[in-house]
Amino acid sequence: MRKAVIDLGTNTFNLLIAEVEDGQLNLIHSDKAAVLLGMGGINRGIIAEDAMERAKDALKLFKAKCEYHNVKSVKAIGTSALRASSNSKELVDYAENILKIQIEIVTGLQEADFIYRGVKWGYNFMEPTIVMDIGGGSTEFIFADITGVKEVTSLNIGVSRIYQTLNQPDEFTDDSIKKIVQFLDDGKCDFFSKVDSKILMGSSGSFETIYEMIYKKSFPENEGAIEIPLDEVRSTLEWIITSSLQERIDNDWIVLIRKKMLPIAAVKILWVINHFKIERIIISPFSLKEGVLNE
Repeated sequence: MRKAVIDLGTNTFNLLIAEVEDGQLNLIHSDKAAVLLGMGGINRGIIAEDAMERAKDALKLFKAKCEYHNVKSVKAIGTSALRASSNSKELVDYAENILKIQIEIVTGLQEADFIYRGVKWGYNFMEPTIVMDIGGGSTEFIFADITGVKEVTSLNIGVSRIYQTLNQPDEFTDDSIKKIVQFLDDGKCDFFSKVDSKILMGSSGSFETIYEMIYKKSFPENEGAIEIPLDEVRSTLEWIITSSLQERIDNDWIVLIRKKMLPIAAVKILWVINHFKIERIIISPFSLKEGVLNE
């Protein structure tokens, strides 16, 4: 049966239309919309009025695309911005009453479980691995091996939260980078003392952008996990962190929605690499939306 999953992220709404047959994921259509649902409100526990309108418009567009592709089942998942907002019911009611789409707002741990299930489409976890999914509102970490998930956490250290805490800077000074690191240090939990792995799996998003910046080509869709050299990752992260906004605007391999906030994601990735003394970086094209189909 043809199914659709809508991931209502804090920065981006993602649509995936696929058929699952005999354990295989057959991609029909994918799309994304830069909604910035958390902008202007996530740190105050609300969805701002303009963000709410962008969200409604994106859902209306996705609904039309589902109808065009003859989708029989639509599942929408709300994540950090929706679960943290006191007025999220407005969007939930709009989706249900106007578009006939039911939004399920999941906890951070449920979100992490979907991410793990998604990554499993293209990775066998033969070696113990840390999975990192960088979101706008939260970041999920999963430690798993061939037997399954061992440790998991969801932390409110998303790039949009940090970006707004820093008053939305265009350039990232040494001082602002220190503040990001302090924010991460203050937000971490015992996951970081209990887990030991030298392999970091990046789940889509910013990690795909890093791949594209290194190789100057689009990340291969639906081909499973890809390992990239750690030294190339480090040098790319350092360039991102020290780059000017104009340099990021001029870089065609950085998608529009990431041009302002990518340095925060880069600091976070480097922070994780240094903490765990990571030796191998693997990138998965799959994340929450594929995990919903693999439920």
